[in-house]
Amino acid sequence: MAQVAKSLKFGWLPLRYEGATAAAMRLLASALMLITAAAPAHSAQILFAGGQWAAIDFGSRCEARSAALWARRGTTPFIGFAFDRAGRRQGLFYVHLSRAAREGATVIATIGSQPFLLVGKGEWAWARGAAQQQALLEAARYGSSMRVEARDRGGSRVVDRYLLAGAATAIDSAAAGCAGKIR
Repeated sequence: MAQVAKSLKFGWLPLRYEGATAAAMRLLASALMLITAAAPAHSAQILFAGGQWAAIDFGSRCEARSAALWARRGTTPFIGFAFDRAGRRQGLFYVHLSRAAREGATVIATIGSQPFLLVGKGEWAWARGAAQQQALLEAARYGSSMRVEARDRGGSRVVDRYLLAGAATAIDSAAAGCAGKIR
């Protein structure tokens, strides 16, 4: 019995597939979105994609990333852990918020019941130092979800939510990719 080819529209890019599940296609579409939001497509290679996470090699750096569960139209909130081949960044946690935080606002990432006070500036926030970075890495490995909160320039609450399914493998893949253990 011949399978019928199905199609999926991802933004302007129509995709055709045979026998693939809708979940697998959504995962592929999410990975494509993460790459296009980060750098030119010619310089990125997907090392791993699973759960809600992808590990991406950008050449000079590797990142484990996840897009927010919900995003307002025109925004691309995401979280990630960055590694570089030179060794300066080894698991640096960062956040791209859905809306810019107001100056001086507190940005808090919460995994389970554990809050982490981040350094923030505009649409970006990151870990305060090596100890917090390591604690965030460990919490992301074993947690199930993360919430990032701040106040925007108008004083409204910004809440971006993420699932952590696939985070541990994506983090390990990104670290191994920049250490030269994955080709």
